[in-house]
Amino acid sequence: MIDKSFVTGLVNEWLEGNDYFLVDLSISPDSKIVVEIDHKDGVWIEDCVELSKFVEEHLDRDKEDFELEVGSAGIGQPFKVIQQYLSHIGDEVEVLDENKKIRGILKSVDGDEFVVTVVEKQKLEGQKKAQMVEVDKTFDMNKVKYTKYLINFK
Repeated sequence: MIDKSFVTGLVNEWLEGNDYFLVDLSISPDSKIVVEIDHKDGVWIEDCVELSKFVEEHLDRDKEDFELEVGSAGIGQPFKVIQQYLSHIGDEVEVLDENKKIRGILKSVDGDEFVVTVVEKQKLEGQKKAQMVEVDKTFDMNKVKYTKYLINFK
């Protein structure tokens, strides 16, 4: 079986000096290698092809046959690594926390915590009616069920 740490090392070698980052790498028992990369401005097919060729050049098909797939993490998919959070600061995200979906703007990331600014109705002191106000909510990446970027076509 192909060594995952070896392939991860190859991918990281190619990523060095690029603005891309590794999101996920898996190798199935039947030697299918799937590499997911991301970039704050999106992933270009030419770069996926280049990374694929780089990995393939360093693996020996005579020793073990394999299938290699290199692609982007997928827009609208849940975040898997902190770099995805960092890339989407200022963007609208959806967080599933304790079976409740929360939508807002990803404001900041600090360690494993991130802050999302949401708009919600609150009764303010001295006001008769509840008003819409911006509220910052803090989450732990390791405790939410998912966080994902919301695509906005407006």
